[in-house]
Amino acid sequence: MEEKKLDINSLIGFLLIGGILLWMLYMNPSAPEVVEEPANDEVVVTPDAQEEVPQYDAVQETDSAAVARAAARLGAFGYSATLPSASENTTSVENDVLALNFSNKGGYLSEARMKNYKTFDSIPVYLIKDDNASFNLSFSTVDGRVLNTKDLYFEPTVTKNGDNTIVSMKLKVSPEEFLEYRYVLKPGEYMIDFTVRSQGLNDVLNSSAPIVLDWKLKGYRHAKSITYENRYTKLVYEYDGGNDDEVNDGEDEEKDISYVAYKQHFFTSILLTDTPFETGTFEAENLVEDEEVDTLYTKAFASTMPLQLNGGELNYNMNWYYGPSDYKILNDYDRNLDEIMPLGWGIFGWINRYLFIPFFAFITNYMGYGIAIIVMTIAIKLVLSPVQYKQYLSQAKMKVLRPEINELNEKYKDNPMKKQQETMKLYSKAGASPMSGCLPALMQLPVFYALFMFFPSAFQLRQKGFLWADDLSSYDKIAELPFYIPFYGDHVSLFPILASIAIFIYMMMTTGQTMQNTQQPGMPNMKFIMYLSPLFMLIFFNNYASGLSLYYLTSNLITIGIMLVIKNFIIDEDKIHAQIQENKKKPKKQGKFARKMQEMMEQAEQQKKGKK
Repeated sequence: MEEKKLDINSLIGFLLIGGILLWMLYMNPSAPEVVEEPANDEVVVTPDAQEEVPQYDAVQETDSAAVARAAARLGAFGYSATLPSASENTTSVENDVLALNFSNKGGYLSEARMKNYKTFDSIPVYLIKDDNASFNLSFSTVDGRVLNTKDLYFEPTVTKNGDNTIVSMKLKVSPEEFLEYRYVLKPGEYMIDFTVRSQGLNDVLNSSAPIVLDWKLKGYRHAKSITYENRYTKLVYEYDGGNDDEVNDGEDEEKDISYVAYKQHFFTSILLTDTPFETGTFEAENLVEDEEVDTLYTKAFASTMPLQLNGGELNYNMNWYYGPSDYKILNDYDRNLDEIMPLGWGIFGWINRYLFIPFFAFITNYMGYGIAIIVMTIAIKLVLSPVQYKQYLSQAKMKVLRPEINELNEKYKDNPMKKQQETMKLYSKAGASPMSGCLPALMQLPVFYALFMFFPSAFQLRQKGFLWADDLSSYDKIAELPFYIPFYGDHVSLFPILASIAIFIYMMMTTGQTMQNTQQPGMPNMKFIMYLSPLFMLIFFNNYASGLSLYYLTSNLITIGIMLVIKNFIIDEDKIHAQIQENKKKPKKQGKFARKMQEMMEQAEQQKKGKK
């Protein structure tokens, strides 16, 4: 799998976590009649059923002269315009999770509704409705006509094969010659089998001209914060036998396409094919110009792929997926659809897939989702506690050495190079180093960032409440503002405020006593970071998932508690000081790296003296 690119919003969150860690390093109408289908899975309409289709003259529905003109314009496919199905009627079918309408005109879905889900304002979730989507095949005929299936009328037939419902939409040249869209809807499935095939059209279709598949969709808004929802709405496609890429805004092109997904944060529309498309052109356009406006759509997607004739006929086995962006559901299809989920690249995605997602799914079987987040946070803290202990021990050693370091700073304040040399000697003799706390903090970084990607992608949190938050996948608004603040929004969320306070208290407890009054060369301004990180958390997370803020709040409260326990009951600073003094008396063998660094500094000092 190709590694995911780090988008700008993830980068901002990554920098926020990095800033915190840096501080830690330093202190519808009726359908046709349904007939049972034989077990051989062939679509058959019995003669009796065929007779039940209303046999009315085309003049009843439209002017006969108009029908004749349409038939002449369409050439061989003009036969379809003379059938009773040449109307705007739809065919409705459904299973336990999906309700679908197929339009006679174009033969494609005119409506797709999620039966078990509602939007933030209690409206049913529609992925397709009111012409927000289109599916079209553009092809040429041997007599020089260029036709589009979206403008032509298909004849619908609904049959049954056991529990499966089959919808056949046929664009006919004659009763035995047609282009067919065949849909198979299975019980409880979001995945629909989809076949595009032709019969008897080898003398009708122009084999030298390309047949182009064109699929468009404008994503409906489903969540409270359209800005937050849009951040995770993107076009994702798989190519070249397993690589994947995404388009957030703009165009892209690739070869050997095996699926195209229009991901709308918590719901996804996917077209999959058994026979890869030779090429594909993809486009995503952001439709949200002003987040203060009650916008209907998030992004507009478009994909164009060519189809190949085989012996003068079309035959493609494909699938449609209309359903939740749920990792478990997508992963169970075993077609790499889990790559649609923004779980993070590299080790971050690995941690989410094999640790956090299974563990969170397990604990939510026994408790509510808010409590599960707290339990998960406690478990993560327990696992990381040995690493954090090393970090705290390093901080304690540096605190004990602070008076001696201050003396060196004062003694060599006019000679930075000498001050650095003497400071390194002190660290070496005492067996302490400011970098000794670096590795434990870096080891925690993949966990922090993986969780940063996990919570916004956790479908299970959608519309699950906890305390005052009515939806852990969205912000927890406690007050509405009469105006809009850039980057902050028009509301106040409580969990980010509490998380920011907890971070600030923790920073004060760990750095307040040792905060440097003046900035040392080459060192970050720790006082600035101490105030910036909580402020960043407060602003940036105001529109984020409240479940993520709940995690950071719980994590920092636990960290404060662990720090107090270690400080008061585990680490004895007097013993650490005595141990350091013993270490300073022992001969200390310099490592190659330390020796090389000292030689380089001494050479630099000699060069500086020579210039003077």
